Amino acid sequence: MNSKELSKLVIAALEEVKAKDIVELDVRKMTSVTDYMIVASGTSNRHIKALADNVADRAREAGHRPMGVEGEEGSEWVLLDLNDILVHVMLPRVREFINIEKLWSLSPNSDSVAKDA
Repeated sequence: MNSKELSKLVIAALEEVKAKDIVELDVRKMTSVTDYMIVASGTSNRHIKALADNVADRAREAGHRPMGVEGEEGSEWVLLDLNDILVHVMLPRVREFINIEKLWSLSPNSDSVAKDA
């Protein structure tokens, strides 16, 4: 299973448990750490935990064991590392504050980057 297929599996697993505002970010040209970041919101701490658990279960079933899971204790922001895919599941207020989509949409050559004088 390539990284795009794994991304589709992750999105399906999130949709299965009613994740909100799912966004897939293709970061292959920005980093060699991962290919895609998937960001989704949950409605409560329990919902976020259920979303993360479902993604981890579906990934394992497909032969992709998570390399790590962070944030399950508080469950306001859970990060699953599936190597080629990083999955961020957050409460809406945390997602708004972190604004990960904007962070990873900035390019080093954009006009918002200060230029040497």
